This record gives sequence, structure tokens and C-alpha cells, in this order.
Amino acid sequence: MSNTSKRICAVFTLLAAAVLLPFAAVAQAVTLAPHRAVYDVTLDRSSPGSGVAEMTGRMVYELTGSACEGYTQNMRFVTRSSGSEGASRINDLRTSSWEETGGKRLRFSTTQYQDDVLAETSQGDAGRDGKGIKVELSKPSEKALKLAGDVYFPIQHSIALIEAARARKLQFAADLYDGSERGEKVYTTNSVIGRPFAPGAAKVPASVKNAEKLDALPSWPIAISYFEPGAEKKDAVPTYELGFRFFDNGVSTGLRIDYGEFAIRGEIKELVFLEASKCAP
Repeated sequence: MSNTSKRICAVFTLLAAAVLLPFAAVAQAVTLAPHRAVYDVTLDRSSPGSGVAEMTGRMVYELTGSACEGYTQNMRFVTRSSGSEGASRINDLRTSSWEETGGKRLRFSTTQYQDDVLAETSQGDAGRDGKGIKVELSKPSEKALKLAGDVYFPIQHSIALIEAARARKLQFAADLYDGSERGEKVYTTNSVIGRPFAPGAAKVPASVKNAEKLDALPSWPIAISYFEPGAEKKDAVPTYELGFRFFDNGVSTGLRIDYGEFAIRGEIKELVFLEASKCAP
């Protein structure tokens, strides 16, 4: 279940009606809202042979910072899953990252435990040097990588996705690097953006505190397909597909990740907005 945990994390660094947004909204700068969100995770479906019969879990995601000082993301995702024979496994994923505005630099750290035993850890620092992106990994071992300069970091990608949605674009393609897969993976992504929900058109459950603040914002249904580099040019199926409702302030609800053999859902249960960091005068 380790890959499942890693993929659902990506929801929050991108980790989304018929009323079109006014032109003025297109020109307005995207402002991400610092917040803490709690999601209950369940198994949506599974096919025979998937090895997944049941799954429950909880994910806590926190975004802090501001555009001037950069954004910090922290996430903990714990699941209990079982196969058809009933044997269960507890998976505990903890991630932390800081990203400088404009995708200039990304620092990341990931630790994963399975049944309280350390299964994987990665840590690194990626920055743009004018010729591309240089990645310095310190865990699981010291290693240097070079990436193309047009690769997106997570916060940078989320902002670009909202900008594309505001501009009423139907698709947005980008290569994405978030430090996952031992810090060595770049995914090719293709995002399909649905028609916007006008403010209040599709209400967040009233049981979620601060739901009214989301209802006051426009949002979009988003579907993102993740491919191995170059695979999309060979008509290959995506490694996985991610769907969610993306609000104009960067909050996500209605998460769904489809791996083909099984799919999982994440429903928001708690939402707290945090104060943005003050920018120096």
C-alpha cells in the first residue's frame, strides 16, 4: 500500500456548474489559503486479484506560509488495509516540504512505516540554476540528479492549475517532481478541467466547520492522469488517475485515486483556516 499513500499525498500539493468566471478573476493573482484539513479514507472499489479487500484510514494535511516566504506542507496519512485472506497491514506515511515561490527551490522529506517498521525514507533539496533543476539527495543515499528546467514543483503546479482553470482552459499538461519514489521520479501529467462550479453551487457538507468559506468560492472538478515519462506518447494507460474538486484558494474535497485494480476515496471531515505568514515591509 505504500504507492497508494504516496499518490494521495500528491492531491494536496495539486495536491478542484455551469457559470463561467468573470474576466477579472483571470487576472487576479492566485492566493493559497494556509489551512489544516482532515480526510477520512475508504476503499472505493477493488477487483479480484488486486490484493486489497478492505481499507480505512485518516489523512491530516497542513499548508502554512505565504507567497513571500514560501509554502510549507506537512502531511500524515495512516491506513489499515487487508487482503482477501484477512491479513492486515498498517501503513504510516509522513511527508514535509518547503517550496519557494515561483518554483525556485524545493526541500522535501518523506518517511514511511509499515506495521511500525521503517520501510522507506527520502530527503533532498532541488533548485533551479539557470540551466535546469539540480537535485541533491541526502537520503536514502547521497546522489545528484539533473532535471529539465520546465519541470514543475508541487505548489508551482497547483497555482498553474488554478490559473488554467480561471482562464477556462480544458486541459493542462506538465511534468511534475515532488521528491517521491526515493526522490528520483518525474511524472508526466495531463489534467482535465471541468466546467466551473459557481460559488454555492455544490455545497460542502454542513457538518464540516468552515464549509461556508468554501461555498463562497468558485471551484472546478479536476482529473489528473499520471504517466511514466514518455508513456503518454505510446498510448499507454496512466499509472494512476486522481480526481478531486479544487477550490480557488487551493483547498481540495472529494478525492478519488484510481489505480485500475482498485480505487480509494478521501472525504473531508475537518477544515481549519490558519493565519498567513506576515510579509516583511
